[in-house]
Amino acid sequence: MKIRARLIFIVLPLIVAALLITGIFASYSARSGMTRLAMSSLGFKAEEMEKYMTNQWTLLVDNGLSDKPEYVEVAKSAVLSYAFTLIRSETELVFAVDSEGRLMMQTAELEIFEDEKSAFFNMLDEEKLGWVSLEINGEDRVGHLFYFAAFDWYVFLTEDSASFYREVTEMLRQNFIILGISIIASFILLLILASYITSPLTRVSNAMQGIIKDNDLSRQVVVEYRDEIGHLANTFNIMIAELDRAYQQIKEFAFKAVLAERNERKIRNIFQKYVPKDVIDSVFQNPEEMLVGQNRVLSILFSDIRSFTTISEGYSPDQLVVDLNKYFEQMVDIIIHRGGVIDKYIGDAIMAFFGAPVKHADDAYQSVMAALEMQEALRMLNKERTDEGKPEFKTGIGLNYGVVTVGNIGSEKKMDYTVIGDMVNLGSRLEGLTKQYKQEVIISESVYRKVRAKIPCRMVDKVQVKGKTQGESIYTTSITLDDRQKRGWSYHNAGAKLFYSRDFVKAARYFDAAAKLLPDDFLTGIFIERSLRYSSAPPPEDWNGVEVMTSK
Repeated sequence: MKIRARLIFIVLPLIVAALLITGIFASYSARSGMTRLAMSSLGFKAEEMEKYMTNQWTLLVDNGLSDKPEYVEVAKSAVLSYAFTLIRSETELVFAVDSEGRLMMQTAELEIFEDEKSAFFNMLDEEKLGWVSLEINGEDRVGHLFYFAAFDWYVFLTEDSASFYREVTEMLRQNFIILGISIIASFILLLILASYITSPLTRVSNAMQGIIKDNDLSRQVVVEYRDEIGHLANTFNIMIAELDRAYQQIKEFAFKAVLAERNERKIRNIFQKYVPKDVIDSVFQNPEEMLVGQNRVLSILFSDIRSFTTISEGYSPDQLVVDLNKYFEQMVDIIIHRGGVIDKYIGDAIMAFFGAPVKHADDAYQSVMAALEMQEALRMLNKERTDEGKPEFKTGIGLNYGVVTVGNIGSEKKMDYTVIGDMVNLGSRLEGLTKQYKQEVIISESVYRKVRAKIPCRMVDKVQVKGKTQGESIYTTSITLDDRQKRGWSYHNAGAKLFYSRDFVKAARYFDAAAKLLPDDFLTGIFIERSLRYSSAPPPEDWNGVEVMTSK
């Protein structure tokens, strides 16, 4: 926005506000005064009318004629005649009704419409005397109301609302016309003043735009005044001279930056197929840390197709690659969607991890959900393979959560962004146990502690995998369970707790209950056999329930 416009938009509202406040205050003050005057006029007529009616009744009473209807009617006729003398315009109307709402007197044709009666009668019932607003005969009217008990009349002296406020409305209209003219005049004068003030700045700005348009940094702005504007023009000339000297350097730097950006884009496009995008971003941001490993708490996932060697024997190499790529594509999409990083492919196996290079609070949960969704996707894939007459893929997935070393490991000539450590080995061993325990997914105790509040888990066993010296509780899990499965898993977990507490007889009863709900379940069969065996031949006192695995 130009300075001229800003000046107008700042000053004009102040002028307009002052004019509006003054005009509106003066207009409504005058309106209130005129309204009070008009109301007083109607009020005075009402008082005179009431005095006249009182005099007429007093005359009847003093002469003993108040109980003679013919004389009372004469008095009422006199009141009507007097009402006509109070009328000063065609829009004034005087009328009276009795307590039943019947029209008893009127100075002009009058009819109370049906839709007006309700509000009109409410006014009479409430005995709202004095100044009133009402709708009669389809017209909005204002006036004074008083009650004359001798005749049982409610007397209205009224004026049409439009006529009553005509002078006030005309005065307001004229005031707003004057106010509008004042605002327009103020705007014109302000525009002339703003143009006079800003014209020197406009000339300086035009000169600057000419320099920018021609890219001629040798041009100078004419210094016209010895004031702030002249100082601005001189400062601009100095700045242009400095920019001219730096221009060549800027072009050189820009050229180098474009080349660097193109090279970086090429590198990213090439290596994103092999290395996660987050890792590439980290390398470009901190290239000096490329070979530095970090100890991080991650969730490790291993997935492997069971008996893949046997399946592959019936395939040609090209068909095997097509099927395997289709399988990898679906599995990898799920892992990446859940925030995982594909570490490597080991034949038909997938190794992935969650929590690096970007750590999240729910990495363990996301890894378990990835494993369960991978199994769901595999079931859909196997349906397609069955329809095509191909054997199904059966996979086992092992998950562990713990401290590992993660980073770009290798040399300057060849490196991998990978994880190493004992927790990685345990994850691989858990994947191998899925085949032995006939489970699709097996998680370690550290994973179980992170996810047990969110998804159902089931005790599998306590094992000491090969290469480890201590036992590890392992579990399986599922996205959802039906009511029968929920009860079966609950009985199984309760039985496992009793089993490891050496209460083998009671544990066997729980496992039997689980077996009835989960027919042909492999895990309950194992624990039933162990419980019965230990019931008859208890294990030694130092028994801890750990099964030692002798193979991977």
